[in-house]
Amino acid sequence: MDLDTPFFIFGLTTGVALTAAVQYFISAWTAAKTPHSKDSTPRDSVHHPDASPITSPDALPAIRRQSWNVPSFVAAEGTLPRLEREFTVSSHRLQTMVRHLVNEMKKGLAQDGHTLKMIPSYVISRPTGFETGSYFALDLGGSNFRVCLVILEGQGRTRVRQTKHIVSDELKTGSGEALFDFFAECISKFLQELGLDPSEARSLGFTFSFPIEQHAINSGTLMQWNKGFSATGVLKADVVELLNKALKKARINVKVTALVNDTVGTLISHAYRDPQTYVGVIFGTGTNAAYVERIEEIPKWTGPIPPTKEMVINTEWGAYDEASVLPITSFDRDLDRASTNPRKQIFEKMISGMYLGEIVRYVLLDLISTGELFKGRSSQTLTTPYQFETAYMSRIERDHSLELSDTKAVLEDILGLQATTVQDRRIVKHVCELVGIRAARLSAAGVAAIVTKMNRLDACTVAVDGSVFQNYPHFANRMRDALRELLGIMAENIVLEQARDGSGEGAALIAALHGHD
Repeated sequence: MDLDTPFFIFGLTTGVALTAAVQYFISAWTAAKTPHSKDSTPRDSVHHPDASPITSPDALPAIRRQSWNVPSFVAAEGTLPRLEREFTVSSHRLQTMVRHLVNEMKKGLAQDGHTLKMIPSYVISRPTGFETGSYFALDLGGSNFRVCLVILEGQGRTRVRQTKHIVSDELKTGSGEALFDFFAECISKFLQELGLDPSEARSLGFTFSFPIEQHAINSGTLMQWNKGFSATGVLKADVVELLNKALKKARINVKVTALVNDTVGTLISHAYRDPQTYVGVIFGTGTNAAYVERIEEIPKWTGPIPPTKEMVINTEWGAYDEASVLPITSFDRDLDRASTNPRKQIFEKMISGMYLGEIVRYVLLDLISTGELFKGRSSQTLTTPYQFETAYMSRIERDHSLELSDTKAVLEDILGLQATTVQDRRIVKHVCELVGIRAARLSAAGVAAIVTKMNRLDACTVAVDGSVFQNYPHFANRMRDALRELLGIMAENIVLEQARDGSGEGAALIAALHGHD
């Protein structure tokens, strides 16, 4: 045996028979002595040489489903091989999803009532980069509420002053009146900090990152809550009227000139810097996408034809729920049943920051129940919903220490698990990788569907905002790898660019562009 041959063996389950382990040792040693194929690919890679890229929504060749080789003694017992199968999304499935998403986009553009709402945003102009002036913006993106003063300096440059406030669970689930009164209170404090008179007339853009049916650039009703919100008295109400009422009660003289979805705001904000920006995407607490569509591709639009002959469409793709296409697992179903909005926002629950950690928690509890993790012992924290945060996944995936010491700190110091082994930590890290990789690949399929529908495979910048894209390790690169897998060489023309805090700036820009509409 060549002592220089670098190979190692680790068990994925407990209780492996000694004879099986010896057989695997011999087979592994034999494999180590055999020259590797030049085409061998690491497991975490998403390159599939047999996958034909998508060049149009109707050109999707059959793809051989990729399978992962699991040692026979591991496959014979234990849950991990099943997890590998359930969470690994093949090229074929991704391409099927792209094709189905494109068709659903067309249906949503044709008439209301379909899975993808494809909401006209009434935003008909994109910035040139030369706009100037000072505008206020309010940004409700999920867990945080921001009040911003955006100064447009031209040449694609901006300056922003802002305050950020946490929206408590009590406000999220209480009365709508209390929620909007809180917004008005935050605005009042911001004006005081700037030394501005609240009685002076001002205009602002309001970023409201929830599904709305827009009636005008400054009017829209809430269609449904998500991201943990369920405040009463807001559903089917005009959120601009609710905000105006709260502002009037607080004696703040402000006119809302633009109601903006956060993805629309992200798109417009980035277009101020890069004119090739035609798509805005959020991968944060929740997820959504917006893009620029030709007006003739929106059959349900009955309003006047804008001079630009285009309009930004808010897809609300988080509601995508096609069970025959999405790789929905039993853990996804358990999460959905226990959520505040069961049977809704299924795609969002598979890829967004609010839910990824909860998926991992369900998987870990399953492994504990079979005795394959932590010797079958859990903790009070781990059995509490949403206590395994997506931020813990990020921390664990970044842990490359030999003993996985940072993972140990998360499991023992934060989650209260006792005496975890290195093997336990490896399993937990692998589960995080499976859930994280699936989220990135599904996200890439969504982007691929949009650029395919737009027929902008030649050149398109996608502005991406949100904590998952910004902070989750490898998420952006996993998305780019999946795009190359789906679009081939054309993926090099699709540029994913980080757009930090674009939704607030976007609301101010839209207020500037549409202030007189």
